[in-house]
Amino acid sequence: MFRCALRGKECTVKYIAHKDGERQQSVLDHLEGTANLAGIFADAFCKQDWGYCCGMLHDIGKYSDEFQKKIQTESDDRVDHATAGAQECEKKGGLYPILEYCIAGHHAGLPDYGNKSERSSLVGRLKKKIPDYHHYADEITFPQLQTMPFDPNMTPDPDFSLSVFIRMLYSCLVDADFLDTECFMQNGKTEREQGEAMNVLLKKLEDHIVDWLNVKDIDTINGRRTEILQHCMETGQSAERGLFRLTVPTGGGKTVASLAFALRHAVAHHMDHIIYVIPYTSIIEQNAGVFREILGDQNVLEHHSNVDYTSSEELRPMQLASENWDKPVVVTTNVQFFESLFASKSSKCRKLHNIANSVIIFDEAQMFPIEYLKPCLLMLEELAANYRSSIVLCTATQPAFTELFQKSWKITELCPRMEEQFSFFKRAQFENIGVVSEEVMAERLLGEHQALCVVNTKKRAQHLYQRLKGDGVFHLSTTMYPNHRRRVLKLIRSRLKQGETCILISTSLVEAGVDLDFETVYRQIAGVDSMIQAAGRCNREGKRPLQDSRVYIFDFEGAENVPSQRQQMDASKSLLKDGADLSDPESITRYFKMLYHYKEDQMDKKEVLSEFKNKDYHFAKVGNEFRLIEEGNKTVFINREEEAGQILQQLRFQGYTKGTLRKAQQYCVSIYDKEFEKMNGAGMLRPISEDLEDFYELILDTQYTDEMGLDLGVEQGMALFIG
Repeated sequence: MFRCALRGKECTVKYIAHKDGERQQSVLDHLEGTANLAGIFADAFCKQDWGYCCGMLHDIGKYSDEFQKKIQTESDDRVDHATAGAQECEKKGGLYPILEYCIAGHHAGLPDYGNKSERSSLVGRLKKKIPDYHHYADEITFPQLQTMPFDPNMTPDPDFSLSVFIRMLYSCLVDADFLDTECFMQNGKTEREQGEAMNVLLKKLEDHIVDWLNVKDIDTINGRRTEILQHCMETGQSAERGLFRLTVPTGGGKTVASLAFALRHAVAHHMDHIIYVIPYTSIIEQNAGVFREILGDQNVLEHHSNVDYTSSEELRPMQLASENWDKPVVVTTNVQFFESLFASKSSKCRKLHNIANSVIIFDEAQMFPIEYLKPCLLMLEELAANYRSSIVLCTATQPAFTELFQKSWKITELCPRMEEQFSFFKRAQFENIGVVSEEVMAERLLGEHQALCVVNTKKRAQHLYQRLKGDGVFHLSTTMYPNHRRRVLKLIRSRLKQGETCILISTSLVEAGVDLDFETVYRQIAGVDSMIQAAGRCNREGKRPLQDSRVYIFDFEGAENVPSQRQQMDASKSLLKDGADLSDPESITRYFKMLYHYKEDQMDKKEVLSEFKNKDYHFAKVGNEFRLIEEGNKTVFINREEEAGQILQQLRFQGYTKGTLRKAQQYCVSIYDKEFEKMNGAGMLRPISEDLEDFYELILDTQYTDEMGLDLGVEQGMALFIG
């Protein structure tokens, strides 16, 4: 853990690293401070010697006369001080060249290996002529490396393992460099609050659940939840570090059960952090709220696009913690987690060393991006094998990852009597009604009392709603801005609770993080995991008999092509043709095996793994290209509420901040480029500010309605004339 100690002297020192007025920090002080911190960070994966060595060598270029002149005169002249340590490592040979990427890139980011004609590449940096820095030898003894980077017997891909080691070491270095410099510049004062110890958090959880553990009747829902919770706690205490599954049906209490496992496991093995990785921000906010209630605000960090810690000075420690995940419990997204692990820039890599020696829980693990599945899974294997982390794959629809792992892993299931639990928690029955017309579907829905119909596209949701609209009929999709969706959901929940007629036409957004309970559910054919998620909205509270609670699977005549979901649909159709029960865990396993077979050649679409071969590593290239969410969307701001109007004025006339943009997201709709071209061509949109790329305001008010949100039915050639 980081502890700030005051360094820096009021007297003049011979070799200066940093200045703050009359105060000076010597190069030696800075190197030792950074080395000690980097060593502590690297000790999380038993490589303290590497962290210390990296820290001691990273700034030896500051011993040059040119750098000293620059800092004494406070000039803006650029003096390369980051290349020197890398060149010394090259001269030293042996294991030391492994440090070159880290040291050379500690400001600009991890470079590609490249060649000597590319000045920014590692080879270019190693061949570069730089100011003489030989005075470093007057103060520094070259540190010794005493360990190997990793155990070659523990890795199926040594090149990939070495690339991860370099990235982890880089994280230790840049975080230590930031913290030591910050400590000096703030004269020893630090605003960081690291939270309470794991054993304290475990006691808080045990106090919270003490009454739950008294429920022993396994014929009740609460009794089953207690059984799962108890088993997770016992296994957390007894099991060695490794890979785990928590396959819990909807309603089984997996959020608290997974937290209980993680805390027991972390205390038993002296682990530093618990990291929850979740695909949807809506679930993040929900789960983080549960964790804060149990563990206290100061111990839980949310790190995703919708949270803003910059709005007040009071929240500044949390903002600082989000830079390096220096909190005991971190809740983040798949995007943030994996893109950071494959990043090259110091700002994203800084937190990585805090992933080592952690319990990492993936909620809704089936949502891993298939196009990046191979590098993501290999990274998880690496974290478990060489970085002392335990991985928990947590879901009701467990993906068939076992055959995709490159090593043979013993994976421990945390749910006791798993198949029996699925049978107990079953709340609805699936029925395949085949292909229907939109008209027939509309007639069926009008005959229902409380029903949900989930379709595959926003346009289909709008068309079907138009056929049905009337009292008690609602539409929900991402064509509506988040604040609008929340209002509609509140009204829907009220009608469901009061027993009033309620028919909801929705896209898949209703399948995750939305607590609704309908008598009947209709789901257009999709991936099995999506269909099961939809089924979780039928008889959710178990108040109706199983035989009276139906989930109807269907497809439309002339159904629209959804290229990204084609193989998922094909695998689901194959199962349905065989008459498989979609809720059976065996059917789910079959589905994922089929899907991964169909997609085998698409699981590393950017060929990430081929970029780390024969020590010719392309960190910068991969960092730029590894994007779980591809670009290609435009943002449309909807100005229909008082707060929205105020935010729009701020964006136009006062410029933008991260905080303002996050507030603006509550009034935004994301549209595809094709939809944008039609609407923009019709004169319906205008840019909000020259400073904001791909950010537009809707200027045709009639194009957005309370019933359907943003109308996507813009005809080609349609134009808006403003007099």
